[in-house]
Amino acid sequence: MTGSPVILASGSESRRRLLANAGVKAEAIRPNVDEDAAKATYRADNMRVADQAMKLAELKAIKVSQRHTGLVIGGDQMLNLDGEPIDKPKDMAEAASHLKRFSGKTHRLETAIVIAENGQPVWRHLSAPKLTVRPLSEDFIASYLDTSGEGLLKTVGAYMLEDLGAQLFTRIEGDYFTILGLPLLPLLDYLRTRGVLQS
Repeated sequence: MTGSPVILASGSESRRRLLANAGVKAEAIRPNVDEDAAKATYRADNMRVADQAMKLAELKAIKVSQRHTGLVIGGDQMLNLDGEPIDKPKDMAEAASHLKRFSGKTHRLETAIVIAENGQPVWRHLSAPKLTVRPLSEDFIASYLDTSGEGLLKTVGAYMLEDLGAQLFTRIEGDYFTILGLPLLPLLDYLRTRGVLQS
């Protein structure tokens, strides 16, 4: 195919694998963005959770796009619990605390993606799946964390839907790929319009 090279501005193995499985050849380059500092600024300004995710995705895409030629994909996902952003748990104790807070409630995964080219954003998309967590007992949470292991700390909600995380939910409204971290279908559609993929 013709079209610009594709770069994934991320160290996320999940996003890289989703692209590869869908037939998109993308080089992964870490953007080296200070996410904690950026989030602190956004939250000091009382920015909506969805807007925080979009700003971070844009920041990552632009940073890599300023140094590399091609279509640079930046993505970010934030868990929105009643308007409060919830970050990845720092340790297993915090993961347990998060799951207790999610128990019996519905949250949104604000999942933003921005494509930058020549240091400028050229396309953006936001998806926000809604996930309803069933009431979780403390024994289940402890067993779930013990079985799943510390890999959960790399995920925003302390769950991997493709694994035991499926047991946490009674209802999911939204796209499976988006929950895994990448709104894949609209992204593929855009890459077709750019000649990266066959239409």
